[in-house]
Amino acid sequence: MSQEKCINTIRLLAADTVQKASSGHPGAPMGMAPMAYTLWTQVMNYSPTNPLWNNRDRFVLSNGHACALQYSMLHLTGYKEYTMDQLKSFRQIGSKTPGHPENVLVKGGIEVTSGPLGQGISNAVGLAAAEAHFAATFNKPDFKIVDNYTYVFLGDGCMQEGVSNEACSLAGHLGLGKLIALYDDNNITIDGECELSFTEDVCKRYEALGWHTLVVSNGDSDVAAIQHAIEEAKKVTDKPTLIKVKTTIGYGSKNQGKEKVHGAALGDEDIAQIKTKWGFDPNEKFHVADDVLAVFRKAVEVGQKKFDEWTELFKKYEAKYPELAKEYTRRMSGKLPDNWKASLPTWKPEDPEKGTRQFSETVITSLSTVIPELVGGSADLNPSTLTYLKCSKDFQKDSYDGRNFRFGVREHGMAAILNGLAAYGGLIPFGSTFLNFIGYAMGAVRLSAISDLGVIYIMTHDSIGLGEDGPTHQPIESLMMLRALPGILVLRPGDGNEVSGAYAVAIENRHRPSVMALSRQPCSNLAGTSIEGVSKGAYVVREAEGGKPQLTIVASGSELSLAYHAAQSLKDLKVRVVSMPSWELFREQPQEYQESVFPDGVPVLGVEAASFVGWREYAHSVIAMTGFGCSGPFKKVLEKYGFTAESVAEKARKVYEYYQTVPAHSLIKRAPL
Repeated sequence: MSQEKCINTIRLLAADTVQKASSGHPGAPMGMAPMAYTLWTQVMNYSPTNPLWNNRDRFVLSNGHACALQYSMLHLTGYKEYTMDQLKSFRQIGSKTPGHPENVLVKGGIEVTSGPLGQGISNAVGLAAAEAHFAATFNKPDFKIVDNYTYVFLGDGCMQEGVSNEACSLAGHLGLGKLIALYDDNNITIDGECELSFTEDVCKRYEALGWHTLVVSNGDSDVAAIQHAIEEAKKVTDKPTLIKVKTTIGYGSKNQGKEKVHGAALGDEDIAQIKTKWGFDPNEKFHVADDVLAVFRKAVEVGQKKFDEWTELFKKYEAKYPELAKEYTRRMSGKLPDNWKASLPTWKPEDPEKGTRQFSETVITSLSTVIPELVGGSADLNPSTLTYLKCSKDFQKDSYDGRNFRFGVREHGMAAILNGLAAYGGLIPFGSTFLNFIGYAMGAVRLSAISDLGVIYIMTHDSIGLGEDGPTHQPIESLMMLRALPGILVLRPGDGNEVSGAYAVAIENRHRPSVMALSRQPCSNLAGTSIEGVSKGAYVVREAEGGKPQLTIVASGSELSLAYHAAQSLKDLKVRVVSMPSWELFREQPQEYQESVFPDGVPVLGVEAASFVGWREYAHSVIAMTGFGCSGPFKKVLEKYGFTAESVAEKARKVYEYYQTVPAHSLIKRAPL
């Protein structure tokens, strides 16, 4: 069986897949087919019958638009979920073969959700870092139970996105030698040839980033050169490797080498002439000859053998190092340590005021001693975000067992790397910066949510209360932007107990990312707050005295203490105070509970030192920001915009008086749809 026939089968299977859907990207799969053939048949360790094998090599398709290639390879090599019918259902509702790879549809085969260019290669840095960390933590001289490579395909678009440079810069600094990226250098983007906008020497840039670089001049047919390059890459253990592979996009098409083959089906006539030219029947579609299939399906037997060998190795490891084996198994299973919640600190009202970022430091310091899989770092802001794990050391080239990542000023790269760390399994990754700068990272944060990755984003300096740094650093829209994102938890705790509660929620949600918004300015510890209350999203922290409340003040974060103290000053009114650290969690509560927090007919005043947008869902009136803040001492800034207990009390009374003559509509009851 010739390699050429196998490679051309991959090309035609991808072309047929896109053609049937009348949608997709055939060009890159046809150009990268020799790379895929080499990787899947000659290089990678994987087991189609055990797709979640811990020690499998990881593959990332960073240029995710080329997913017809990946789906074809998964089908050819025997992943049972990727049937021929799934290829025929490409890009259709309910299929397991969507328009870009999604890791949540099938457990096994797709490591990360990719498509937005640059994200996949950045995730791969996290995958490689996770392997390095586990290897340093669990391997012994006589047992390499963690020993996998991370392979990536990426294209010109990935190279141009800034996030890839951020992540690859860090990969070079860290010397992640088991990260090997194959760059599909086909000289084409959607607009046309790369000469229009992208003429840099990519290899020289990557050499400057600390990578080892290689070039394969004929990626269209020289499988031996591709395989040799990968073998050479493996010999360089202290640097990641970029292999620049020169390919022809849409190889075989009458429009090969042109942008026309990038993002549209080739057409039946073009595909027929390709099949005829290569000796295939032009009338057969989705055809895989038996002898070709036999070549690819060897992966089932070979993969099972490798899995069995590793399983036997792990049994011997378990016998010699039972505690390490037990801990490795626990982490990779996703099971949290027993009784970990007992380490969550609590506070009393008489305890000193602190910024919630400082309460966070206390909580994460305590948790890190009992949850060893908790790893992460900041975007060059440890002195401000206070997330350095004192129980461990830095994750660096000579200390991969360290748990503190120095991400540098690379917010977007940090978030994308965190996604890779989470996707590897066995780790609870966190990253921190100022809340305003999560805007830099949103492309990756969004993928955390789509991918069900339990990344924890610890965002400090969360309002105009940060003061002197002014409107360039004061987040206004950030909370609402995050709350509008499906699948994510936004947690804005108001005191020490609520910070512990926010961490409890974030740690427990292993398949849902969380964003914690924490204050720079000090907050009082309040009677009535609790760890458990946070899990409900909103709860009563101060009940109205003397009967049914006449007014409710609801607030989040640092404004909770303002609401609390304002209520105390309104002695002639029956005022309830509700803390609302998470809109998402509150929406998930039964309607009966929601109505108990916000009863019918009781006017509600909301208070949050951020955008007013969205608050009308949970308040009849709101004290919030309608524009940018200003630079000044934080107390004066807060006073200028009405965020004092006195101002809140004054406006609360106005709300109460207004609703003496106007009915307060229900905030919970709505017409069913």
